[in-house]
Amino acid sequence: MVKSKLAEYEAKRDFAKTAEPSGRGKASASKRLRFVIQKHDAKRLHYDLRLELGGVFKSWAVTKGPSLDPHDKRLAVEVEDHPLDYGDFEGTIPEGQYGGGTVQIWDRGYWAYEGSGSPEEALRKGELKFKLNGQRLKGSWVLVRISGDKFKGKRSRWLLIKHRDEFAREGDGDALLKEDRSVASGRSMAEIASGKGRSPKSFMLSRGSKLRPDAGGIPTGVMHGGRHEHEERWIGSEDKKTADRQAGSNAAEFCRAATVHPGQASAIGSRMGP
Repeated sequence: MVKSKLAEYEAKRDFAKTAEPSGRGKASASKRLRFVIQKHDAKRLHYDLRLELGGVFKSWAVTKGPSLDPHDKRLAVEVEDHPLDYGDFEGTIPEGQYGGGTVQIWDRGYWAYEGSGSPEEALRKGELKFKLNGQRLKGSWVLVRISGDKFKGKRSRWLLIKHRDEFAREGDGDALLKEDRSVASGRSMAEIASGKGRSPKSFMLSRGSKLRPDAGGIPTGVMHGGRHEHEERWIGSEDKKTADRQAGSNAAEFCRAATVHPGQASAIGSRMGP
């Protein structure tokens, strides 16, 4: 079942060219669901949100990064499922490959579903409420799928929103995005790009796995290449005006569904461009 979920991921990658994991690394067992956010400096900087579910990472490319301000609706483009060992990936994807650029493990920890039914059912319905307990992000969040995609995007668009709680920061939503240190290695994006510095500490793989600072964080002896062809395809090619128009056309509908005051609708479009 897991292998079939990763069919799209595998089909998009040439595992002889880059160091992205192939999914053959054995993830350690966990009683709690894990999450990872990877800062990805490709053609456009974005943050990849990955939630463990059903033996894989459900994944979204958050174009401006997560905001702690509940007023901000951050565009999150759903991408293909990723293998769990991708959660330990930190390094540089070669230029010429999709997503070429530096990847940093920006946050990681555990997540819990908040709501009735199952998280799988919530995803199908288009509204996933969850709580994060990470090294940087904490508290309650929601992913809401944007309905009525009249622009016929190849990927489902969602909105990532922070719920109001003790971890929310109104008016200062991007405060944590200023942090440029990996939670796995302590390295900056520049240090990761140079392939130098401390190796990242494993979180997803079995204890004792040795990760290499110059090879995308792949365990020694289990190093596989890979091609990064997911978030970059949409983010690098989608017209920004199209995304803004879609956001604006869906703003009023979303506000009703998410119980957001209609007066905030006009500001949504200007905040969502990739």
